[in-house]
Amino acid sequence: MTKLELLSPAKNAAIGIEAIRHGADAVYIGAPKFGARVAAGNSLEDIQRLVDYAHQFAAKVYVTINTILTDEELMEAERLIWQLNDIHVDALIVQDMGLLKLNLPPIPLHASTQMDNRTAEKVQALMQYGFRQVVLARELSLSEIRHIHEACPGVSLEVFVHGALCVSLSGQCYASECLFGRSANRGACAQACRMEFDLIRAYQKGRTMVEQTLMQKKHLLSLKDMCQINSLQDLIDAGATSFKIEGRLKDMSYVKNVTAAYSEALNRIVQSQPDKYVRASNGVVELKFKPDVAKSFNRGFTSYFLYGRNDRIFSFDTPKAMGEEVGKVKEIRQNSFSVAGLKPFANGDGLCFVDQKGKLFGFRLNKVENGQLYPLEMPRNLMPKMTLYRNYDKRFEDTLQHESAERYIPVDITMDETEQGFRFLMTDDAGLMRTLDVECEKELARTPQRENIRLQLSKMGSTVFRLRSLQINYTHNWFIPSSRLSEWRRKLTEETLSLVSHEARRKTDITRLSSLEGGRVGVSLTYLSNIMNQRAKEFYEEQGCKVEEWAYERSHPAGVPVMFCKHCLKYSLGLCPKEKQKDVSYDLKGGDTLYLQLANGTRFRLEFDCKACIMKVIKDE
Repeated sequence: MTKLELLSPAKNAAIGIEAIRHGADAVYIGAPKFGARVAAGNSLEDIQRLVDYAHQFAAKVYVTINTILTDEELMEAERLIWQLNDIHVDALIVQDMGLLKLNLPPIPLHASTQMDNRTAEKVQALMQYGFRQVVLARELSLSEIRHIHEACPGVSLEVFVHGALCVSLSGQCYASECLFGRSANRGACAQACRMEFDLIRAYQKGRTMVEQTLMQKKHLLSLKDMCQINSLQDLIDAGATSFKIEGRLKDMSYVKNVTAAYSEALNRIVQSQPDKYVRASNGVVELKFKPDVAKSFNRGFTSYFLYGRNDRIFSFDTPKAMGEEVGKVKEIRQNSFSVAGLKPFANGDGLCFVDQKGKLFGFRLNKVENGQLYPLEMPRNLMPKMTLYRNYDKRFEDTLQHESAERYIPVDITMDETEQGFRFLMTDDAGLMRTLDVECEKELARTPQRENIRLQLSKMGSTVFRLRSLQINYTHNWFIPSSRLSEWRRKLTEETLSLVSHEARRKTDITRLSSLEGGRVGVSLTYLSNIMNQRAKEFYEEQGCKVEEWAYERSHPAGVPVMFCKHCLKYSLGLCPKEKQKDVSYDLKGGDTLYLQLANGTRFRLEFDCKACIMKVIKDE
């Protein structure tokens, strides 16, 4: 049986608990320090609380220590890892290979997507170094994922399925550090890719180099959000087993809704093929709302490169949330308007549209009455036939502010008579069972006892268990006081919960190789290997590599690419030399150069590696 894992983000313990309650099999959460979202650190006490809750359902907690570390930080990271091991976290998500040179406890390691895991050779090496799970690069196609799985069947493959996309290859983006001294590889990305740029063409005209502005004030590096909810079966068939929702800075309602939607989608796959698949955690989830990913923050959705290159991955007009399309503007009055569409509206809804200048404009509804929508302030640039989007659904969000799901473990209890008293056997769908033998004197009852036994044994209130079936096997109608039944029920559930938690915390032996057999002799490593500390340098040198440069954050090399993008502006604008040209008003010659320019005049030169289908973004010196 293949276990399928839905992995949800947890900005904090409370959100992590709700993620599990809404169907996550595992959550990932930031450590107190050294996580790739510096604003999403959590105390050990909060992580412990999340672990205790998760393990009741055999769900897992992965902690991120996925930044590159300085020499001074390594010992603190080692102490922190031992503390995380002591509170029984299930794995660490890491980037810095210098950690493998430390004295680590036997805790599973997962390879962060920041390690740029795009090839079978890279994943094979990580597997030999002892990594249990590898987070694959977001840019991979189904065929590339399948190839990695076939080459590395012994490692679990984790893929992103939903949320924000980095335009650069993960771990290979240095734009934030270059512009603002805020390193993405150290958890402080300033999201330079979401900024406005002008696209400038420089070309030779006679003896003079002239420039032409092709596009102005557009978010040329801003991508839509990933959504693979309809591609889960394809990903499973390709060999992925862990499905990751992005968003360790996302709020509670986002995590509740998106987790519930993907959990239901995975459940449909499991239910259709129960002989092949099972969820990685236990329990039944009952939702009190209908999940819909379109109703949570999104910039529009894309399947990215899963099915090959396409021109529907970017969002040049805005990096902000568009939300769900709700219709077209029908009639405009002085302080209200109507919409052609079937979507209902509510007071407090947030709506937006792209105006005639290509700019996103948003507003809030104050009143909905007789089919007319009354904004707090009527937008002057709203025109008939414009497409309208809802990026805040008031009714939906109000539902998610309250308790919106319940998760429990259905159990079956068999009660048998023994010579000394009674025996109780409690089992669940995961095959865990607990037997409780109790001694008591037997006394015949004057009235039937079965209903009272059922009533008392079903009072599992504050536990995660719910009685599904009860089988009572005894020879006589014995009288058992309700207080004794309650006592036995408490003991049975406590011991079963202890067993569940113990099973969830079990770890197999960890084997980590200090080097690969044969090594990688002669390989030269540049700033792209993100080697920040001496231990990482030693690690790679032991593999036979020659470290030519420290990490960008330590060496700041000039004139090098600060982004490597599968998103290609030539392709997006119909200028790809591999594809048939679109009808465009400009053409590029062999000697032309394209630049991205910020409002302050800072420029980035674009280079195109057409053989590898990579666009390189280089800071213009």
